[in-house]
Amino acid sequence: MSNSSPRRHFIAAAGVAAVAPLLGPLAGCATASTPSMPASEQLELTATQALDAMQSGRLRAQDYMHTLLAQAERMDGLRSMIALDRAGAMAAARRVDASRARGDKLPALAGLPIVVKDNINTSNLPTTGGTPALRDVRPTANAPTLQRLLDAGAIVLGKANMHELAFGATTTNLSPFAGIARNPYDRSRVPGGSSGGTGAAVAARIAPAGLGTDTGGSVRIPAAFCGIAGLRPSVGDGGAERRYDGSGVLPISHTRDTIGPMARTMRDVALLDAAMSGQPLARPVPLAGIRLGVPASFWNGSERQVLAVMEQAKQKLRDAGAVLVEVDTTGLAELTALAAFPIALHEAHEDIPAYLRKTGVQGIGLEEILAQVAGPDVKGAMQAVVQDVAGKDYAAAIGIHRPRMRQLYADYFAQNRLDGALFPTVQVAAPVIDPVNGTSKISIDGRAPVDTFPAIIRNTDPGSTAGIPGITVPAGLTAGGLPVGLAVDGPVGSDARLLGIGMALEDLLGLLPAPRLAGGAA
Repeated sequence: MSNSSPRRHFIAAAGVAAVAPLLGPLAGCATASTPSMPASEQLELTATQALDAMQSGRLRAQDYMHTLLAQAERMDGLRSMIALDRAGAMAAARRVDASRARGDKLPALAGLPIVVKDNINTSNLPTTGGTPALRDVRPTANAPTLQRLLDAGAIVLGKANMHELAFGATTTNLSPFAGIARNPYDRSRVPGGSSGGTGAAVAARIAPAGLGTDTGGSVRIPAAFCGIAGLRPSVGDGGAERRYDGSGVLPISHTRDTIGPMARTMRDVALLDAAMSGQPLARPVPLAGIRLGVPASFWNGSERQVLAVMEQAKQKLRDAGAVLVEVDTTGLAELTALAAFPIALHEAHEDIPAYLRKTGVQGIGLEEILAQVAGPDVKGAMQAVVQDVAGKDYAAAIGIHRPRMRQLYADYFAQNRLDGALFPTVQVAAPVIDPVNGTSKISIDGRAPVDTFPAIIRNTDPGSTAGIPGITVPAGLTAGGLPVGLAVDGPVGSDARLLGIGMALEDLLGLLPAPRLAGGAA
Protein backbone atom coordinates (compact mmCIF):
# COMPACT_ATOMS: atom_id res chain seq x y z
CA MET A 1 0.00 0.00 0.00
CA SER A 2 1.48 3.38 -0.96
CA ASN A 3 1.98 6.29 1.42
CA SER A 4 -0.81 8.14 -0.38
CA SER A 5 -3.45 5.59 0.58
CA PRO A 6 -6.27 7.21 2.59
CA ARG A 7 -6.61 4.02 4.61
CA ARG A 8 -3.13 4.49 6.05
CA HIS A 9 -3.99 7.86 7.51
CA PHE A 10 -7.48 7.27 8.77
CA ILE A 11 -7.47 3.81 10.34
CA ALA A 12 -5.94 3.47 13.79
CA ALA A 13 -3.67 0.57 14.70
CA ALA A 14 -3.10 -0.92 18.14
CA GLY A 15 -1.67 1.74 20.37
CA VAL A 16 -3.42 4.71 18.73
CA ALA A 17 -5.96 4.92 21.53
CA ALA A 18 -3.09 4.95 24.01
CA VAL A 19 -1.63 8.19 22.68
CA ALA A 20 -4.88 10.15 22.52
CA PRO A 21 -4.93 11.11 26.23
CA LEU A 22 -1.75 13.16 25.88
CA LEU A 23 -3.44 15.32 23.27
CA GLY A 24 -6.45 16.17 25.42
CA PRO A 25 -10.15 16.12 24.58
CA LEU A 26 -9.59 17.46 21.06
CA ALA A 27 -7.91 14.29 19.83
CA GLY A 28 -9.82 12.86 16.90
CA CYS A 29 -12.32 15.71 16.75
CA ALA A 30 -12.97 17.90 13.72
CA THR A 31 -13.02 21.66 14.02
CA ALA A 32 -13.17 24.52 11.57
CA SER A 33 -9.81 25.74 10.33
CA THR A 34 -8.72 29.32 10.91
CA PRO A 35 -5.86 31.13 9.18
CA SER A 36 -2.57 29.40 9.89
CA MET A 37 -0.02 30.64 12.40
CA PRO A 38 3.19 32.22 11.11
CA ALA A 39 5.77 29.83 9.70
CA SER A 40 8.28 30.83 12.38
CA GLU A 41 5.86 29.63 15.07
CA GLN A 42 5.09 26.44 13.17
CA LEU A 43 8.78 25.52 13.06
CA GLU A 44 9.07 25.71 16.84
CA LEU A 45 6.13 23.40 17.51
CA THR A 46 6.89 20.08 19.15
CA ALA A 47 5.02 17.08 17.80
CA THR A 48 2.50 17.27 20.64
CA GLN A 49 1.98 20.98 20.10
CA ALA A 50 1.60 20.57 16.34
CA LEU A 51 -1.03 17.87 16.78
CA ASP A 52 -2.93 20.04 19.24
CA ALA A 53 -2.78 23.00 16.84
CA MET A 54 -4.09 20.90 13.95
CA GLN A 55 -6.82 19.28 16.03
CA SER A 56 -8.00 22.64 17.39
CA GLY A 57 -8.16 24.18 13.92
CA ARG A 58 -5.33 26.68 14.53
CA LEU A 59 -3.14 24.99 11.92
CA ARG A 60 -3.94 23.11 8.73
CA ALA A 61 -1.95 19.96 8.06
CA GLN A 62 -1.11 21.09 4.54
CA ASP A 63 0.16 24.47 5.74
CA TYR A 64 2.35 22.76 8.32
CA MET A 65 3.69 20.31 5.75
CA HIS A 66 4.40 23.14 3.30
CA THR A 67 6.33 25.00 6.01
CA LEU A 68 8.46 21.96 6.88
CA LEU A 69 9.19 21.09 3.26
CA ALA A 70 10.32 24.69 2.71
CA GLN A 71 12.53 24.38 5.79
CA ALA A 72 14.03 21.20 4.37
CA GLU A 73 14.92 23.07 1.19
CA ARG A 74 16.51 25.90 3.17
CA MET A 75 18.48 23.44 5.29
CA ASP A 76 19.74 21.39 2.35
CA GLY A 77 23.32 22.30 3.28
CA LEU A 78 23.03 20.11 6.37
CA ARG A 79 22.57 17.08 4.11
CA SER A 80 20.26 15.61 6.72
CA MET A 81 17.87 14.25 4.08
CA ILE A 82 18.47 11.83 1.25
CA ALA A 83 14.98 12.12 -0.28
CA LEU A 84 11.84 14.20 0.19
CA ASP A 85 8.36 13.00 -0.77
CA ARG A 86 6.98 16.46 -1.56
CA ALA A 87 3.97 15.42 -3.62
CA GLY A 88 3.01 12.43 -1.48
CA ALA A 89 3.39 14.27 1.81
CA MET A 90 1.36 17.26 0.63
CA ALA A 91 -1.37 15.03 -0.79
CA ALA A 92 -1.61 13.13 2.49
CA ALA A 93 -1.80 16.40 4.45
CA ARG A 94 -4.62 17.66 2.21
CA ARG A 95 -6.57 14.47 2.87
CA VAL A 96 -6.18 14.97 6.60
CA ASP A 97 -7.56 18.50 6.30
CA ALA A 98 -10.43 17.37 4.10
CA SER A 99 -11.33 14.57 6.48
CA ARG A 100 -11.21 16.92 9.47
CA ALA A 101 -13.42 19.42 7.63
CA ARG A 102 -16.01 16.67 7.03
CA GLY A 103 -16.06 15.91 10.73
CA ASP A 104 -14.45 12.49 10.37
CA LYS A 105 -12.92 10.87 13.44
CA LEU A 106 -9.16 10.91 12.94
CA PRO A 107 -6.43 8.88 14.62
CA ALA A 108 -4.28 10.56 17.24
CA LEU A 109 -1.26 11.36 15.04
CA ALA A 110 -3.23 12.57 12.01
CA GLY A 111 -1.13 14.98 9.99
CA LEU A 112 2.12 14.58 11.97
CA PRO A 113 5.14 14.81 9.62
CA ILE A 114 8.06 12.52 10.42
CA VAL A 115 11.41 11.72 8.84
CA VAL A 116 12.55 8.12 8.52
CA LYS A 117 16.11 6.84 8.46
CA ASP A 118 16.98 5.48 5.04
CA ASN A 119 17.49 1.90 6.18
CA ILE A 120 13.82 1.53 7.21
CA ASN A 121 11.62 0.23 4.41
CA THR A 122 9.13 2.63 2.86
CA SER A 123 6.87 1.73 -0.01
CA ASN A 124 6.81 5.26 -1.41
CA LEU A 125 10.56 5.96 -1.44
CA PRO A 126 13.71 3.89 -2.04
CA THR A 127 15.54 2.41 0.93
CA THR A 128 19.19 3.00 0.09
CA GLY A 129 21.04 2.35 3.32
CA GLY A 130 23.05 5.39 2.27
CA THR A 131 25.21 3.22 0.00
CA PRO A 132 25.58 3.30 -3.82
CA ALA A 133 24.78 -0.36 -4.52
CA LEU A 134 21.33 -0.05 -2.93
CA ARG A 135 20.40 3.36 -4.28
CA ASP A 136 17.54 2.00 -6.40
CA VAL A 137 16.10 -0.54 -3.94
CA ARG A 138 12.34 0.04 -3.76
CA PRO A 139 10.54 -2.05 -1.14
CA THR A 140 6.91 -2.90 -1.78
CA ALA A 141 5.84 -2.60 1.85
CA ASN A 142 6.58 -0.39 4.82
CA ALA A 143 8.45 -1.75 7.81
CA PRO A 144 5.77 -2.96 10.27
CA THR A 145 6.84 -0.60 13.06
CA LEU A 146 6.69 2.36 10.66
CA GLN A 147 3.31 1.13 9.48
CA ARG A 148 1.97 1.48 13.02
CA LEU A 149 2.84 5.17 12.94
CA LEU A 150 1.26 5.60 9.51
CA ASP A 151 -1.89 3.84 10.67
CA ALA A 152 -1.93 6.30 13.56
CA GLY A 153 -1.95 9.14 11.03
CA ALA A 154 1.71 10.13 10.72
CA ILE A 155 3.02 11.19 7.31
CA VAL A 156 6.50 10.44 5.95
CA LEU A 157 8.05 13.71 4.86
CA GLY A 158 11.19 12.02 3.56
CA LYS A 159 14.10 9.66 4.14
CA ALA A 160 16.92 10.82 6.41
CA ASN A 161 20.64 10.50 5.78
CA MET A 162 22.71 7.97 7.73
CA HIS A 163 26.22 6.65 8.12
CA GLU A 164 26.68 4.36 5.13
CA LEU A 165 25.11 0.94 5.86
CA ALA A 166 24.82 2.09 9.52
CA PHE A 167 28.47 1.09 10.06
CA GLY A 168 29.59 4.23 11.84
CA ALA A 169 28.79 6.90 14.41
CA THR A 170 29.31 10.19 12.52
CA THR A 171 27.11 10.17 9.35
CA THR A 172 30.13 11.36 7.41
CA ASN A 173 28.63 9.68 4.38
CA LEU A 174 30.85 9.85 1.29
CA SER A 175 28.23 8.43 -1.09
CA PRO A 176 27.62 11.16 -3.70
CA PHE A 177 23.82 11.01 -3.47
CA ALA A 178 23.84 11.16 0.35
CA GLY A 179 26.67 13.46 1.34
CA ILE A 180 28.29 14.45 4.61
CA ALA A 181 25.66 15.30 7.20
CA ARG A 182 26.36 18.26 9.44
CA ASN A 183 25.43 19.24 12.98
CA PRO A 184 22.89 22.11 13.12
CA TYR A 185 24.65 23.56 16.20
CA ASP A 186 27.99 23.73 14.39
CA ARG A 187 28.23 22.76 10.74
CA SER A 188 31.91 21.94 11.03
CA ARG A 189 31.00 19.05 13.35
CA VAL A 190 29.33 15.68 12.97
CA PRO A 191 25.70 15.10 13.94
CA GLY A 192 26.55 11.63 15.22
CA GLY A 193 25.37 8.38 13.75
CA SER A 194 24.40 6.23 12.34
CA SER A 195 20.99 7.98 12.54
CA GLY A 196 22.63 11.37 12.11
CA GLY A 197 20.24 12.54 9.42
CA THR A 198 17.23 12.05 11.65
CA GLY A 199 18.96 13.79 14.55
CA ALA A 200 20.00 16.76 12.42
CA ALA A 201 16.61 17.07 10.69
CA VAL A 202 14.70 17.12 13.97
CA ALA A 203 17.10 19.63 15.55
CA ALA A 204 16.95 21.80 12.40
CA ARG A 205 13.13 21.96 12.55
CA ILE A 206 12.69 20.02 9.31
CA ALA A 207 10.35 17.68 11.22
CA PRO A 208 9.25 17.52 14.84
CA ALA A 209 10.09 13.82 15.16
CA GLY A 210 11.51 10.85 13.31
CA LEU A 211 12.81 7.31 13.36
CA GLY A 212 16.35 6.04 13.63
CA THR A 213 17.81 2.63 14.28
CA ASP A 214 20.19 1.62 17.05
CA THR A 215 22.73 -1.22 17.00
CA GLY A 216 25.46 0.25 19.20
CA GLY A 217 24.08 3.68 20.04
CA SER A 218 22.87 4.96 16.69
CA VAL A 219 19.72 6.61 18.05
CA ARG A 220 21.15 8.02 21.28
CA ILE A 221 24.47 9.31 19.90
CA PRO A 222 22.97 11.63 17.26
CA ALA A 223 20.20 12.65 19.66
CA ALA A 224 22.90 13.68 22.16
CA PHE A 225 25.06 15.49 19.60
CA CYS A 226 22.04 17.32 18.12
CA GLY A 227 20.40 18.29 21.40
CA ILE A 228 17.23 16.20 21.17
CA ALA A 229 15.70 13.16 22.92
CA GLY A 230 15.81 9.52 21.90
CA LEU A 231 14.89 6.02 23.02
CA ARG A 232 16.55 2.70 22.36
CA PRO A 233 13.77 0.27 23.36
CA SER A 234 14.17 -3.14 24.94
CA VAL A 235 15.37 -5.94 22.70
CA GLY A 236 16.27 -8.49 25.37
CA ASP A 237 15.98 -12.06 24.16
CA GLY A 238 14.54 -10.91 20.83
CA GLY A 239 11.19 -12.54 21.53
CA ALA A 240 8.60 -11.32 24.01
CA GLU A 241 11.14 -8.90 25.48
CA ARG A 242 11.51 -7.01 22.19
CA ARG A 243 9.39 -3.84 22.28
CA TYR A 244 9.16 -3.15 18.51
CA ASP A 245 8.96 -5.37 15.45
CA GLY A 246 12.39 -5.19 13.84
CA SER A 247 11.55 -6.52 10.38
CA GLY A 248 11.62 -4.46 7.21
CA VAL A 249 14.92 -2.79 8.10
CA LEU A 250 18.27 -3.14 6.30
CA PRO A 251 20.07 -4.88 9.15
CA ILE A 252 23.40 -5.27 10.80
CA SER A 253 22.43 -7.67 13.57
CA HIS A 254 19.06 -9.21 14.44
CA THR A 255 20.29 -9.65 18.01
CA ARG A 256 21.23 -6.00 18.48
CA ASP A 257 19.26 -3.89 15.96
CA THR A 258 16.14 -1.96 16.84
CA ILE A 259 14.17 0.99 15.52
CA GLY A 260 14.04 3.93 17.92
CA PRO A 261 11.99 7.16 18.07
CA MET A 262 13.70 10.58 18.15
CA ALA A 263 12.11 13.96 18.84
CA ARG A 264 12.82 17.34 20.39
CA THR A 265 11.07 16.34 23.62
CA MET A 266 10.80 13.11 25.57
CA ARG A 267 7.02 13.54 25.64
CA ASP A 268 7.05 13.36 21.85
CA VAL A 269 9.30 10.29 21.99
CA ALA A 270 6.75 8.71 24.33
CA LEU A 271 3.94 9.66 21.95
CA LEU A 272 5.62 7.80 19.09
CA ASP A 273 6.53 4.90 21.37
CA ALA A 274 2.91 4.30 22.36
CA ALA A 275 1.83 4.05 18.73
CA MET A 276 4.81 1.88 17.78
CA SER A 277 4.58 -0.50 20.73
CA GLY A 278 0.84 -0.65 21.30
CA GLN A 279 1.55 -0.07 24.98
CA PRO A 280 -0.06 2.61 27.18
CA LEU A 281 1.36 6.08 26.95
CA ALA A 282 4.23 6.60 29.41
CA ARG A 283 3.74 9.22 32.10
CA PRO A 284 6.29 11.35 33.98
CA VAL A 285 7.92 9.71 37.01
CA PRO A 286 8.69 11.88 40.07
CA LEU A 287 12.42 12.24 40.53
CA ALA A 288 12.26 12.32 44.31
CA GLY A 289 13.32 8.91 45.58
CA ILE A 290 14.40 7.35 42.29
CA ARG A 291 17.74 5.55 42.52
CA LEU A 292 20.24 5.95 39.71
CA GLY A 293 23.59 4.18 39.59
CA VAL A 294 26.60 6.25 38.62
CA PRO A 295 29.08 3.77 37.03
CA ALA A 296 32.58 5.25 37.16
CA SER A 297 33.75 3.41 34.04
CA PHE A 298 31.15 5.33 31.98
CA TRP A 299 32.35 8.66 33.39
CA ASN A 300 36.12 8.25 33.67
CA GLY A 301 38.11 9.82 30.85
CA SER A 302 35.22 11.94 29.58
CA GLU A 303 35.95 15.31 28.06
CA ARG A 304 36.12 18.11 30.62
CA GLN A 305 33.48 20.19 28.83
CA VAL A 306 31.10 17.23 28.90
CA LEU A 307 31.74 16.53 32.58
CA ALA A 308 31.13 20.18 33.47
CA VAL A 309 27.61 20.00 32.03
CA MET A 310 26.93 16.57 33.52
CA GLU A 311 28.07 17.54 37.02
CA GLN A 312 25.58 20.40 36.99
CA ALA A 313 22.86 17.96 35.94
CA LYS A 314 23.80 15.58 38.75
CA GLN A 315 23.53 18.36 41.32
CA LYS A 316 20.08 19.32 40.02
CA LEU A 317 19.04 15.68 40.35
CA ARG A 318 20.23 15.54 43.94
CA ASP A 319 18.41 18.78 44.70
CA ALA A 320 15.24 17.23 43.23
CA GLY A 321 15.51 14.30 45.64
CA ALA A 322 17.01 11.66 43.37
CA VAL A 323 19.42 9.21 44.99
CA LEU A 324 22.67 8.83 43.06
CA VAL A 325 24.50 5.61 43.93
CA GLU A 326 28.20 5.56 43.07
CA VAL A 327 28.56 1.93 42.00
CA ASP A 328 30.36 0.62 38.92
CA THR A 329 29.50 -2.12 36.43
CA THR A 330 32.59 -4.20 37.14
CA GLY A 331 33.62 -6.47 34.28
CA LEU A 332 31.17 -5.00 31.76
CA ALA A 333 33.78 -3.47 29.46
CA GLU A 334 35.59 -6.77 29.14
CA LEU A 335 32.42 -8.66 28.28
CA THR A 336 31.41 -6.01 25.76
CA ALA A 337 34.75 -6.40 24.00
CA LEU A 338 34.16 -10.16 23.71
CA ALA A 339 30.53 -9.96 22.57
CA ALA A 340 29.77 -6.76 20.68
CA PHE A 341 31.64 -6.93 17.39
CA PRO A 342 31.59 -10.72 16.89
CA ILE A 343 27.79 -10.61 17.12
CA ALA A 344 27.41 -7.61 14.82
CA LEU A 345 29.89 -8.65 12.14
CA HIS A 346 28.86 -12.30 11.91
CA GLU A 347 25.14 -11.60 11.94
CA ALA A 348 25.58 -8.94 9.24
CA HIS A 349 27.15 -11.69 7.09
CA GLU A 350 23.88 -13.64 7.38
CA ASP A 351 21.26 -10.93 7.92
CA ILE A 352 22.02 -8.53 5.06
CA PRO A 353 21.63 -11.21 2.33
CA ALA A 354 18.44 -12.47 4.04
CA TYR A 355 17.00 -8.93 4.02
CA LEU A 356 17.83 -8.46 0.34
CA ARG A 357 16.11 -11.73 -0.56
CA LYS A 358 13.01 -10.88 1.47
CA THR A 359 12.85 -7.38 -0.01
CA GLY A 360 13.03 -8.83 -3.53
CA VAL A 361 16.43 -7.39 -4.41
CA GLN A 362 18.08 -9.42 -7.15
CA GLY A 363 21.65 -9.43 -8.39
CA ILE A 364 23.06 -7.64 -5.33
CA GLY A 365 24.86 -9.44 -2.54
CA LEU A 366 27.57 -8.65 -0.04
CA GLU A 367 30.32 -8.60 -2.67
CA GLU A 368 28.40 -6.18 -4.89
CA ILE A 369 27.70 -3.88 -1.94
CA LEU A 370 31.35 -3.95 -0.88
CA ALA A 371 32.57 -3.13 -4.38
CA GLN A 372 30.64 0.17 -4.36
CA VAL A 373 31.05 1.25 -0.73
CA ALA A 374 32.08 4.91 -0.67
CA GLY A 375 33.56 5.37 2.82
CA PRO A 376 36.97 3.90 3.73
CA ASP A 377 35.78 3.14 7.27
CA VAL A 378 32.69 1.33 5.99
CA LYS A 379 34.69 -0.55 3.37
CA GLY A 380 36.85 -1.99 6.15
CA ALA A 381 33.80 -3.09 8.12
CA MET A 382 32.16 -4.62 5.05
CA GLN A 383 35.31 -6.53 4.17
CA ALA A 384 35.15 -8.10 7.62
CA VAL A 385 31.48 -8.93 7.02
CA VAL A 386 32.10 -10.46 3.60
CA GLN A 387 34.97 -12.57 4.91
CA ASP A 388 33.01 -13.45 8.07
CA VAL A 389 36.09 -12.82 10.18
CA ALA A 390 33.97 -12.96 13.34
CA GLY A 391 32.41 -16.30 12.56
CA LYS A 392 34.88 -18.21 14.71
CA ASP A 393 34.06 -16.07 17.77
CA TYR A 394 30.31 -15.90 17.31
CA ALA A 395 29.22 -18.97 19.26
CA ALA A 396 31.01 -17.83 22.41
CA ALA A 397 29.85 -14.23 21.94
CA ILE A 398 26.17 -15.12 21.62
CA GLY A 399 26.11 -18.16 23.88
CA ILE A 400 28.42 -17.15 26.74
CA HIS A 401 29.49 -13.50 26.80
CA ARG A 402 26.16 -11.82 25.97
CA PRO A 403 24.22 -13.89 28.52
CA ARG A 404 26.82 -12.90 31.11
CA MET A 405 26.32 -9.25 30.16
CA ARG A 406 22.57 -9.59 30.56
CA GLN A 407 23.03 -11.18 33.99
CA LEU A 408 25.56 -8.55 35.04
CA TYR A 409 23.11 -5.78 34.22
CA ALA A 410 20.22 -7.57 35.94
CA ASP A 411 22.31 -8.02 39.09
CA TYR A 412 23.56 -4.42 38.95
CA PHE A 413 20.03 -3.03 38.91
CA ALA A 414 18.52 -5.53 41.36
CA GLN A 415 21.27 -5.73 43.98
CA ASN A 416 21.62 -1.95 44.19
CA ARG A 417 17.83 -1.34 43.92
CA LEU A 418 18.35 0.94 40.93
CA ASP A 419 15.82 2.40 38.51
CA GLY A 420 18.63 2.94 36.03
CA ALA A 421 22.25 3.85 35.37
CA LEU A 422 23.15 7.50 34.74
CA PHE A 423 26.05 8.61 32.53
CA PRO A 424 27.06 10.94 29.68
CA THR A 425 25.51 9.58 26.50
CA VAL A 426 28.83 10.23 24.75
CA GLN A 427 32.09 10.99 26.53
CA VAL A 428 32.91 13.77 24.06
CA ALA A 429 31.04 16.60 22.40
CA ALA A 430 30.50 16.35 18.64
CA PRO A 431 33.90 16.00 16.89
CA VAL A 432 34.97 17.98 13.85
CA ILE A 433 34.12 16.35 10.50
CA ASP A 434 36.87 14.49 8.63
CA PRO A 435 35.67 14.91 5.02
CA VAL A 436 38.35 12.68 3.49
CA ASN A 437 38.31 9.41 5.38
CA GLY A 438 34.82 9.45 6.82
CA THR A 439 36.32 8.97 10.26
CA SER A 440 39.27 10.32 12.20
CA LYS A 441 41.14 10.17 15.44
CA ILE A 442 40.27 12.56 18.23
CA SER A 443 42.23 13.86 21.17
CA ILE A 444 40.27 14.13 24.41
CA ASP A 445 41.55 17.10 26.42
CA GLY A 446 44.96 16.94 24.76
CA ARG A 447 45.60 13.28 25.48
CA ALA A 448 47.01 10.90 22.88
CA PRO A 449 44.64 10.61 19.88
CA VAL A 450 42.21 7.70 19.87
CA ASP A 451 39.99 6.24 17.17
CA THR A 452 36.77 8.20 16.86
CA PHE A 453 34.32 5.32 16.50
CA PRO A 454 35.11 3.39 19.70
CA ALA A 455 35.41 6.65 21.62
CA ILE A 456 31.94 7.75 20.53
CA ILE A 457 30.17 4.43 21.17
CA ARG A 458 31.95 3.60 24.44
CA ASN A 459 28.99 4.40 26.69
CA THR A 460 26.12 3.25 24.45
CA ASP A 461 27.55 -0.02 23.12
CA PRO A 462 27.29 -2.13 26.31
CA GLY A 463 23.56 -1.60 26.80
CA SER A 464 22.93 -2.13 23.09
CA THR A 465 24.81 -5.41 23.14
CA ALA A 466 22.93 -6.61 26.21
CA GLY A 467 19.56 -5.57 24.78
CA ILE A 468 18.49 -3.29 27.61
CA PRO A 469 16.57 -0.05 27.01
CA GLY A 470 18.14 3.40 27.22
CA ILE A 471 17.14 7.03 26.84
CA THR A 472 19.01 10.24 26.21
CA VAL A 473 17.86 13.78 26.98
CA PRO A 474 19.74 17.06 26.59
CA ALA A 475 21.73 17.92 29.71
CA GLY A 476 22.81 21.35 28.47
CA LEU A 477 25.31 23.10 26.24
CA THR A 478 29.08 23.30 26.58
CA ALA A 479 30.73 26.70 26.87
CA GLY A 480 31.24 26.47 23.11
CA GLY A 481 27.54 25.87 22.46
CA LEU A 482 27.59 22.12 21.74
CA PRO A 483 24.84 19.85 23.11
CA VAL A 484 25.62 17.27 25.78
CA GLY A 485 23.35 14.26 26.25
CA LEU A 486 22.43 12.66 29.56
CA ALA A 487 21.72 8.92 29.31
CA VAL A 488 19.82 6.54 31.55
CA ASP A 489 19.88 2.79 30.87
CA GLY A 490 17.40 0.55 32.67
CA PRO A 491 16.41 -3.10 33.14
CA VAL A 492 14.84 -5.00 30.25
CA GLY A 493 11.18 -4.10 30.02
CA SER A 494 11.48 -0.84 31.95
CA ASP A 495 10.92 1.28 28.83
CA ALA A 496 7.81 3.08 30.10
CA ARG A 497 9.47 3.95 33.40
CA LEU A 498 12.58 5.19 31.58
CA LEU A 499 10.43 7.39 29.37
CA GLY A 500 8.74 8.74 32.48
CA ILE A 501 12.10 9.46 34.09
CA GLY A 502 13.16 11.15 30.86
CA MET A 503 10.13 13.45 30.94
CA ALA A 504 10.93 14.41 34.52
CA LEU A 505 14.58 15.02 33.63
CA GLU A 506 13.47 17.20 30.75
CA ASP A 507 11.29 19.26 33.09
CA LEU A 508 14.23 19.59 35.50
CA LEU A 509 16.96 20.41 32.99
CA GLY A 510 14.92 22.28 30.38
CA LEU A 511 15.01 22.14 26.60
CA LEU A 512 17.96 23.47 24.64
CA PRO A 513 17.70 26.68 22.63
CA ALA A 514 17.27 26.11 18.93
CA PRO A 515 20.44 26.06 16.85
CA ARG A 516 21.21 29.28 15.03
CA LEU A 517 20.28 28.08 11.60
CA ALA A 518 21.18 29.59 8.25
CA GLY A 519 20.14 28.22 4.90
CA GLY A 520 22.22 27.37 1.87
CA ALA A 521 25.33 25.31 1.38
CA ALA A 522 27.59 24.40 4.27
